[in-house]
Amino acid sequence: MNYLSPYDVLREYWGFETFRVRQETIIRSVMEGVDTLALLPTGGGKSLCYQIPALCMPGICLVFSPLISLMNDQVMHLKKRNISAELLHSGLNNRDIDRILDNCTYGQVKLLYLSPERLSSEKAMSRLIRMNVNLLAVDEAHCISQWGYDFRPAYLEIARIREWMPKVPVLALTATATTEVTNDIQQKLLFAQNNVIKSSFARSNLSYIVLKEEDKLSKMGSILQKSAGSAIVYVRNRKSAKVSSDYLTQIGISVTFYHAGLSQEQRIDRESKWKANQVRVICATNAFGMGIDKPDVRTVVHLDLPNSMEAYFQEAGRAGRDGAKAYAVVLIGPGDKQMMVSRFEANFPSLDYIRQLYKTLSVHYQIATGSMSSQAFNFDVVAFCEQYRLEILPTLEGLKVLEHGGFIVLNDSIYQPSELEVLADKETLYRYQVKHAEEDALIKLILRSYEGVFFNPVKISEYKLSRQLEISEDDVVYFLQSLHLSGIIRYQPRSDLPKIIFKGSRVRSDTLEIDQKWYDFRKQRALHQIQNVWKYVEADHCRSMAMQRYFGEHDADECGICDLCLKRKKSDPEIFIEYKKNILNAVKGQSPIKLKDLLNMFSAIQKDAVLVALKELEGELQLTIDHELIYAIPD
Repeated sequence: MNYLSPYDVLREYWGFETFRVRQETIIRSVMEGVDTLALLPTGGGKSLCYQIPALCMPGICLVFSPLISLMNDQVMHLKKRNISAELLHSGLNNRDIDRILDNCTYGQVKLLYLSPERLSSEKAMSRLIRMNVNLLAVDEAHCISQWGYDFRPAYLEIARIREWMPKVPVLALTATATTEVTNDIQQKLLFAQNNVIKSSFARSNLSYIVLKEEDKLSKMGSILQKSAGSAIVYVRNRKSAKVSSDYLTQIGISVTFYHAGLSQEQRIDRESKWKANQVRVICATNAFGMGIDKPDVRTVVHLDLPNSMEAYFQEAGRAGRDGAKAYAVVLIGPGDKQMMVSRFEANFPSLDYIRQLYKTLSVHYQIATGSMSSQAFNFDVVAFCEQYRLEILPTLEGLKVLEHGGFIVLNDSIYQPSELEVLADKETLYRYQVKHAEEDALIKLILRSYEGVFFNPVKISEYKLSRQLEISEDDVVYFLQSLHLSGIIRYQPRSDLPKIIFKGSRVRSDTLEIDQKWYDFRKQRALHQIQNVWKYVEADHCRSMAMQRYFGEHDADECGICDLCLKRKKSDPEIFIEYKKNILNAVKGQSPIKLKDLLNMFSAIQKDAVLVALKELEGELQLTIDHELIYAIPD
C-alpha cells in the first residue's frame, strides 16, 4: 500500500500548504524512528505532529492524554475530516470497549486516544500490544515528571508499554517545561537518546504588563474599555467569574462567564459565542482554554495569579496567536501575596484529613471495607464538599494524594448520553406493562425505537422520547427511573461530570498508607512554584526575558515592549511627557496616521525616544499600531 507524504496529508486532510515552525522537523524525526520531545507553545500545532505521521505510516498511533474532553473533541474533528479515530474512556461499557479495540486491531483505525490510566488494566494492555502500533504520542508530557507542575502518577505506566514495543518511537509533547522537566520526561519515557525540538518561549508581539491596583475590577474594566478585540479574564474561582462578568456587563461590555460548574450545554454555548465574536470577553477559571484555538485574542487579564509559571505562560499565551499586537496583563492587589501564601497552606491538608476523605468517599459510594468496585462513578466535587462540609482546596489536594497512592483514579469530564438496557424477559415485561398503564406507552416506544435493547445497552434521548409521546422530558425521566428501581431496565442518565474509580479493595482508613516523603516533596515543589510566580510579579528587568530564563533560555534578549522595558527606556521625564502629548495630538488629529509620517514630525535625534514613547502609549492602551498604521483609541 502506498502512503502519502507529510505534505500530501497536510494538503488533502487539512487544506494547508505549509507547516508551522518546527512541525516538519518534528514529523521527520518521528518518521525516522527517533524518540522526540516536542516543546511547542500553546497554539503551536502540536496535534498535527503525531496525526500526520500516523497517516503517513502503516499501523495505528496510540495517543495518551489526561484530558478526556479534549481527546473527544480531537476525535470528532478527525472524523469530520474522514480520518478514522477512536477514544477509550471510563464511561464506555464493555461491549463498546471490545468493539473499539477490535476495530483498532483488525480494522482501519489510524489513531486511538486513551488516558494513561487504561494501561493499568492487564486486559487493555494485552489488547494494545497485539496492535500494529506505528507511534506512541504522549500529550501534556510534563505530567510524567514529579518536577513538573501537574504530575500525574498514571503517566508512569506509559513506560510499561514501551517495554513491549521497543522499536516503536515515542513523541512526547508539551507547551511548558523547564530544563529539569525536559530531562526527566526523556528519562521516564525511556528515550534511546536525548532529542528535544523546541520553539523559543519568546513572544515578540505579546506585551507583558503587571499593574498594582487597589481596585482591580475597576482597572480591568478600564483596560477592556480602552482596548479593542477579543479578551479573556482569568480568575481564581467560580464566584469571581460571575462577579467580574457582572461588573463588565454593568459598564456596557459584551461578556459571559465560564467555569466547570456549568452544564455541558452552557459551556459549549458560551465558548461558541465567544469564539464567533458574538461575545467579546469571557471571564473564566482555569477550566477554560485547553484546546481553544482562537487566534485573534488581543488581551488576557489575570485578576488572580495561577500557582505556577507554566500555567501563567499557557494562559497568557492565548493572546496574540495571530502574530498581531496583544497584551497579557496581571493585576495585583494589596493583599494578593498573603492570599497566595494562605492558599498554599490550605492546599496541603494533614494526613489525617486525607484518611478521613478516603473514608467519606467510600461511604458516599457505598463501598464496604474489603470490597471492590470497578464502576466509574460520577463525581461532582463541589456537591460532594457541600454535602460533607469540606473545603474545596484541601479536598482537591487530598484527591491527588489518594490518586498517587493508587487508591483512586480521577478522570476529567466528558459528555455521555443516557443509556438504557431492558433486564426483564419479555413475559415479565408484558406483565409489568399490564399493571402499569402510565408507563406502557413509553415501553412500547422504546422497543420500537431502539433495536437490541434486550441484549445490550443503547444510547437514548429523553428529549426525543418526550416529543413523540407528547409529554414533558421530566415525566420521561421519572418513568425511566421508576422502571430502573423496579428492576425492569438499567437506566444510566446522561452526565458530563468527572469520573472517580476505586482501585483494589477498600482498606480501613486508619491503615491507609500515604507516602509522607512524596507528600513533603510535592509541598516543597508547590512552594517553589508560587515563589517563582511572585518573582515574576516583582521583577525589575524585562518580563519576557524573566519568562524565557525560567524555561532555560538564558541567552534571551530584552523584548522592548513589556512594562519594565518601556519604563527603563524613558529619557528625561518632562521631555518624554511632551513627546507623548505631541504623538497623541497628531494621531487624534489624523487617525490612522502612517508611522513614517509621524516620525517625520520629529528630528532624527528624537526618533528613538519617540519610538519608545509610541510603545508606551500602546502599552497604556491609548493607541494601537497595526502594519505601520497608528490608530487612536477613543476615550
